[in-house]
Amino acid sequence: MSETTQQSTEPPAGLVAFDTAKATVTLAVDATIYPLQALYGASYIFIDRCYVFIDRPEEGQFRVVLSPKDASPDAEALRSLVGEFANELLSCAWRHQITQDNRVAIETVTMQAIAGAMGEPSLDDLAAFDFSDEAFDDPLGIAQSWEEKHGKSKPKEPPPADSGDEPRTEQAAQAAQAEQVAAAGDAAPAVSDGAAQ
Repeated sequence: MSETTQQSTEPPAGLVAFDTAKATVTLAVDATIYPLQALYGASYIFIDRCYVFIDRPEEGQFRVVLSPKDASPDAEALRSLVGEFANELLSCAWRHQITQDNRVAIETVTMQAIAGAMGEPSLDDLAAFDFSDEAFDDPLGIAQSWEEKHGKSKPKEPPPADSGDEPRTEQAAQAAQAEQVAAAGDAAPAVSDGAAQ
């Protein structure tokens, strides 16, 4: 391996510190480049093979300490661990940015999927729904039912039946009464204007 290739794989000075005696790697992560959620995501990927410690030594910077669960990793294994963590951190930061950019679309699709999974309410659900729980302002009384607004009408009793005749309905009785009034009006003497003189 050439020396220029070896130097290009080395992490930048001041960002990574190796401690082979304690078998730990300490990374300095810039908080303005990598959000905390991305740091959590990358750390979560490594918790099965490393002990992960996250700290904020100063504003705008995170410190991540990785300690492999293996008994005694060599320097090359620690260097490889740093590269894998850096790649995972970059991947999590990018996914976080995509999520932030598409948050409205993701929430809309999720809500439509949940609403569609619930299905339309059944008639039993609508019948059991209590509409009085919600505050409702109806000053004109538009939302009232006919019975509430005008009172429930009582069924009328049928009129007594004439002897031997079929029972008459109220409309038939009113029609008969109107005929009697008209007949009585025809029988009254006509008074003319000239008779009074």
